[in-house]
Amino acid sequence: MSIKKQYLKSKSVCKVTFTLPEESAKHAESANIVGEFNDWGIYTTPMKKLKNGSFIVTIDLEPNREYQFRYLLDDQIWENDLEADKYVPTPYGDSENSVVVI
Repeated sequence: MSIKKQYLKSKSVCKVTFTLPEESAKHAESANIVGEFNDWGIYTTPMKKLKNGSFIVTIDLEPNREYQFRYLLDDQIWENDLEADKYVPTPYGDSENSVVVI
């Protein structure tokens, strides 16, 4: 897994590329990134599946903020990003959310 941050000088935005490698995707057919940046909409931000089985998506995020998120595989399996900046407990108390700091 990887999170690549590209801060733009021309706009007050950071382009963040989230990559979910094949090993972490567990041979999923679909993946969505779900988080505060899309109001936790499970179908709002689908990830593109690459030929090697990885998934990728780039999102424009506002700087100087933290965003909680998780990956949803095949509409049923939740995964965290192992390279997230940090983790916080979910309100449900049974898991953690990944956090990206911009």
